Amino acid sequence: MRVGLVGAGRIGAFHARTLADHPEVSEIVVTDPMPDRAEEVAAETGADVAADAAAMLDRIDAMVVAAATGVHAEMMHMAAGAGLPVFCEKPIATDLPATDAVVERVRAANVPAQIGFQRRFDAGYRSAKALVDSGQIGHLYSVRTTTHDHEPPPEGYQDTGIYRDTQIHDFDVLRYVTGQEVEEAYADGFTITTAAFGEDRPIDTGVVVLSLTEGTKVIMSGIRHDPLGHDVRMELFGTEDSVAVGLEPRLPLRSLEEGVPGPQEPTPKTFLDRFAPAYRAELAAFIEVAQGRRASPCTPDDARAALRIAIACDVSREQHRPVALKEIT
Repeated sequence: MRVGLVGAGRIGAFHARTLADHPEVSEIVVTDPMPDRAEEVAAETGADVAADAAAMLDRIDAMVVAAATGVHAEMMHMAAGAGLPVFCEKPIATDLPATDAVVERVRAANVPAQIGFQRRFDAGYRSAKALVDSGQIGHLYSVRTTTHDHEPPPEGYQDTGIYRDTQIHDFDVLRYVTGQEVEEAYADGFTITTAAFGEDRPIDTGVVVLSLTEGTKVIMSGIRHDPLGHDVRMELFGTEDSVAVGLEPRLPLRSLEEGVPGPQEPTPKTFLDRFAPAYRAELAAFIEVAQGRRASPCTPDDARAALRIAIACDVSREQHRPVALKEIT
């Protein structure tokens, strides 16, 4: 299979290495607005370089989009127009009209599409889903999630805010694990505007309370700066069991109880440190999707559902009130 890769930044370079190692990928064609980055990735992985995404369409069997958020929708339209299976990093877009246009275009073109919410492929989250699906955890009383970045995004990053850019991963994996939908959201947050983090950055600390369709309550914490490392967890409390995802020796959290050891070094510092196996697994799944061997494990409709929750959180914070998801149309 010949795969086109749009974007050769940090995650794009990682995807290129994953594709190069895949036994069913025979050729990679990479493009990036910064030609030097594309050339560097190509030299490392044996890929060819294209001037732009349009120039690779007649040379590939599937497209992987790892470019900046602002071009995701355009690339998905392009892939659909060319009849190419497409994998796209989240989000499709940061607003519902642009997202809906892509969802409809992909559906009309009948092309396979997978969105990059990699936590669905993490072993811990998959075990949590299996436990919920089996009924072994019983009725879910509550869920707590944590997503704390070690450092804020770098200068020039298209930061769309804590809910749409960071906690949207929590919104997606919450639907995946629990099998429930969000009925209501209440959110708040603030920004520490220091010179190091950027005066114009959107809010860097967010708290969210969600109500789910079966009565489960959810408490979420999102932070752009955690001095000890990249901390991503989920805790589920049911009538039959209480379990956690991400509670491991490298967890970047110090206990103040006597005799409890501190975090094992090195703690995860980036999302790639925390989720490298999951990123590899999701691309392996996409190859199967592109070959018609399985259905998409994370559809554009799933991405739209997570975005609706993020938008509800933005509205809630701005208006200081709970927001019913039915309001977000």
